[in-house]
Amino acid sequence: MSYENKVSVNGTMLNVYTEGSGSVTVVFLSGGGVTCPALEYKPIYRRMSEKYRIAVIEKAGYGFSDSMKTSRTVENLVAEDREALRQAGIEPPYVLAAHSYSGLETVYWANTYPEEIKAVLSMDMGIPDYAVLQAKEVTDEKRDKLLAKQHRLLKLIAKDRLFAKLIKNKAENVSGLLSGSELTADEKQIYRRMFYKNLANNEYIEESRLMTANASEAVKTGVLKCPCCFYISDMKGMSKTVTWRQAGIDYAEKCGAEVHLSDKGHMMYAFIPDEMSDTFEKFLTAQGIGAE
Repeated sequence: MSYENKVSVNGTMLNVYTEGSGSVTVVFLSGGGVTCPALEYKPIYRRMSEKYRIAVIEKAGYGFSDSMKTSRTVENLVAEDREALRQAGIEPPYVLAAHSYSGLETVYWANTYPEEIKAVLSMDMGIPDYAVLQAKEVTDEKRDKLLAKQHRLLKLIAKDRLFAKLIKNKAENVSGLLSGSELTADEKQIYRRMFYKNLANNEYIEESRLMTANASEAVKTGVLKCPCCFYISDMKGMSKTVTWRQAGIDYAEKCGAEVHLSDKGHMMYAFIPDEMSDTFEKFLTAQGIGAE
């Protein structure tokens, strides 16, 4: 089975994997540094594709997609997401299923182009307000030092030598997909290959450097106004004043979202896909967003 379906967006070939059918497409947007989104989110999208058409966008530098040619601003990310879907023949309306960093894209997209988005499903997505708060507590100098250290570490891991093997379960198998049964043996080989191919890509670092600016642009658009269903983890964040979970709860309350708390970690979609897909499907049905 091929997970490659590349389309041209501003001179860059981006991969858009799709399966299933339906009048509304559930679009999966990946977290920062997820090296193979087309396989990373398989546990949940394969369950949802029984009732909905799903699409997984692999941004520049992710999965099978080519390297970036534009700055990783939220405006560019969303513009490229939208164009990639259209080039793949997938027209609105969409339901956005967001993980981690892509919460910034999701808020910006849904509020800037509300006619395109029917609902938002949060798989522990990042909250723009929380990212802005973190920036106030962490100086630019400290952040840049942390990013430089992180990039050196990623380059070391990407060499796939002894160090990578020693921290396997905190690196290539952090979501448990290589030791679980959600992926086939062939898919695990692809997943692992993509991990080491993409791990130290510059796109991930630039997205991190632009996180505060991107979050600020998302905040300017206001809170989400479409129907929302949030899964929120107890992940440890960098803020010393507000926890990741509380920030998610506070934001969900502002936008009237349905909330589900989980202790299964930031990659919860790999550990409770049955629960999450069932919850999301019931939520969409209750909102009159059908799978026909």
